Formats: sequence, structure tokens, C-alpha cells
Amino acid sequence: MSPLEPALHLVATPIGSARDITLRALDVLRDADVLAAEDTRTLRRLMEIHGVPLSGRTILPYHDHNGAAMRPRILEALEAGRSVAYASDAGTPLVADPGFQLAREVIAQGYEVRAVPGASAALSALCVAGLPSDRFLFAGFAPPKQSARRTFLAGLAQVEATLIFYESPRRLAATLADMADTLGGARHAAICRELTKRFEETRRGTLADLAATLAEEPAPKGEVVLVVGPPVNDPAAEDNLEPMLREALATMRVRDAADAVAAATGRARRDVYQLALKVQRDD
Repeated sequence: MSPLEPALHLVATPIGSARDITLRALDVLRDADVLAAEDTRTLRRLMEIHGVPLSGRTILPYHDHNGAAMRPRILEALEAGRSVAYASDAGTPLVADPGFQLAREVIAQGYEVRAVPGASAALSALCVAGLPSDRFLFAGFAPPKQSARRTFLAGLAQVEATLIFYESPRRLAATLADMADTLGGARHAAICRELTKRFEETRRGTLADLAATLAEEPAPKGEVVLVVGPPVNDPAAEDNLEPMLREALATMRVRDAADAVAAATGRARRDVYQLALKVQRDD
């Protein structure tokens, strides 16, 4: 084996096409003294595809359920001056991945951590979404329960950046509905599904349009990344909000008036509702 620096090497693996592996990643997988993976079967298969021999090594499983038990074994290998390669199931380790605790403890113990960059679902989605990429925030998975999810999204509503989320296909319609309501239906977004795979698909539109479409369809299959553009700032719409609310409040309850104006302007319902309460008090 060629010598490899004694360190924790975080190896990015393909998110779909096996050919997206990098040459350096193959070198590291070939030369590492110790192999660890979120899914040992996935890494073993990837190495077989590319002709990387195990050479008598076993692949240590490291995932959310056994991390606390496995970290001491990996630290012992580093203490002995051995190199360790850790691969996530797919994509870049530490991005929505159990490797975070491992890397943090390795750093705390004074050992080196090296990145072996490559495929990333978040960055791949940003490339194909057609939304501003000069400033973006990876927000990971939204909470599965609606009340927590809406609170989570409300905290991101005013971030002046493109937002990137991972989401379960079965929760996609509900999440889009909450995004349209909380972030604003006029914001542009993209649903990126099965990136780099055979049935790759990107659907673009406003959050309101995408939410309405997905509400009428069965849950899609495969891995999903949601990309949401920055807040829509329309000074003319801002100036019209209060008159629109006053007109709506003349015949509707506050909640219904806020719903109607938010739907008409694409503004976040929460913001419109707060303004409606203010307009009602002032009048």
C-alpha cells in the first residue's frame, strides 16, 4: 500500500452515478489502513465497481445508532498512527450525516481531519435549480411535525439567501404547503428529485404553484432536495398591503382577510396576519 497520512479522511461518495467518484477518493479507499462507512454494503459495492480491493481489511459500520460505541475504536486507530477513511451512504460526509460527531471528537483529541471532496446533493440541486447561488443556506431536514416545521420555517423567512432543504418524498406536499404559507407563495423554488440518477427530474415554479400541484399528485419516489429562492421584495406590493387588508377586513374576519391577501400577494401569511392585527387596532 502507498502511505496515507494518519488522519480521518472524509470521503465523498456518489449520490447516484457510480462514475461520480473522484480519482483521489479511490486512492484514499485503496490506501487507508482502516475503512468505516455509514452503510458497509454500499461502500463495499462501490469499491467492487471500481476495482478497489479490500486487501484483508474489514469495513467498520459507523452510523447514528452505534456511533458512541464505534468512536473509541476509530480513535484507537488514529492514536496508533493509522489512517482512517470514512464514507457516508451517499454524498459528502457531515452534510446531514452521522459523521459530524466523529469528526468533532477526532478534532477534540488532536488528530487531523482531511476532506476528500466530491458529490453533494445540496450543491447539485443548487446547480440545476436556476435560483441565485451567490448566497445560500443549507437548512437540512425540516421537522416532521407541522407545528415544529412551521416554527422552523418562520425562523428562515427573512434570510436573504437561497435556502436548500432535504425532504422525505412522503412529506413533500405538506412541507411545500407550509413553505408557501410561511415563506411566501411568490418565492421561486425547485424540486430536485433523483439527482444524477436515471429518473432525474427538476420542477420549477413558485412555492404556491408547486404546493398546489403536489397536493393533487401522489407522493413522488426517490431522494428529494428542495431549493427555495430568496424573499421576494416588491415595494409596490408593500405599499398596497394595508389598503388591501382594510378592504378585506371590511367584510372578513382577521384570519380570513390575512389568508386572502397573503394568497393574492404571495407574502408570508404570518407577516400578513400580524399586519392585519395592526391595521384592525389602528382603525
